[in-house]
Formats: sequence, structure tokens, C-alpha cells
Amino acid sequence: MWVDCDSQWQRRSRKHWRIGALLGSIASISIASVGWVGLRTYQRFVRLPQAVLVLGGSPEREVFAAEFASTHPNLQVWVSGGSNPEYAEWVFAEAGIEGDRLHLDYQAVDTVTNFTTLVDELKARKINCVYLITSDYHMRRAFTIGEIVLGSRGISFRPISIPSNTQPEPIEKSLRDGARALFWLVTGYTGATLRHW
Repeated sequence: MWVDCDSQWQRRSRKHWRIGALLGSIASISIASVGWVGLRTYQRFVRLPQAVLVLGGSPEREVFAAEFASTHPNLQVWVSGGSNPEYAEWVFAEAGIEGDRLHLDYQAVDTVTNFTTLVDELKARKINCVYLITSDYHMRRAFTIGEIVLGSRGISFRPISIPSNTQPEPIEKSLRDGARALFWLVTGYTGATLRHW
């Protein structure tokens, strides 16, 4: 039986080339990911925060942020989706925070929009690093979204978790909202209706 050696060699070469291309692509993605993570980690520890970003959802976060801001008098404070304005203003006033340092924003309807509604405002004010304050059980999800949304505008953050007696949220919430943040990055929409699946 006659065997076409050149054809077999070509098939093997193509197969090896495909495997090599696949491995090369995986290596490139891995290196790019390590580069991104390395850059974000570097920025997180080298840049000095210029503001405080508080994620609403619990009055304890605002109380903690007010005390924190009183020890950091040069920082502006942004509260996204927090308590009603009267209570929030009272909490910060009690901590000695001047009204011109406090920015209350009520556009957000959930954690993803806590970030997407303010990121361009922070960027416009040339803020490139913030302290991110939220409850410890909520931080994994906030961190995931923050990496995507704030990172897309070159804004780094230093997470500050407020201790609680609550179990951490299921990782599925972080994955879901991370996907929503990526959806926002590509389309400009937050997929707010997707937060219920």
C-alpha cells in the first residue's frame, strides 16, 4: 500500500501548528492578565487616595465613613445610594465633615450602578485613586466590580471593609455582577434587570 508521506507530514505539521498557536494564545492571555493584575496592584499601593467612595446599603457604612473622613481631612467623600439625605448629612456633620466635602448621589439602584453612575464624575475631577468603603460581607463583589468599572477609567482603589457578623455573600453574586460590569464596559448598559437571576 502506497502512503503519501508528504500529506501525513503536512497533517502533523498543521496539527502541531494549531497546538502551538493555542498554547501561545493561552500564554499571551496569561501574561496580559498577570500584567493587568500587576499594574492594578502597583497602582493600589503607590497612588495616594484622593477621595472616599462609600457604597450605600447600610447606615453603618456611613457612620464608619464619617469617622474615617474625620481623620483624613483632605479627602472628598462620595456616598452612592446611601441613607436619606437628612440622615446622611447629620451623620457627617456630627463627625465634623464640612458640607462641601460631602457628595451624596442617589442614582444607583444596586452595587454595579454604585460604580457606573459615579466613575465618570470621579474621572472628570481627576481622581485616580479612592478608598472604597463597604461591609466585609459585600467587599468581594464590590472589589470585582470596582476592578472592572473603576479600572476602565484608570482609577485604582484601596478597599476598607467594615466588620460585621454577616456571612460573606455567595460567590455567584460576584460572578453575576462582574459579568454585568463587563457588559457595561462593552455596551454602556448595566443590565440592571439581570441582577435578579
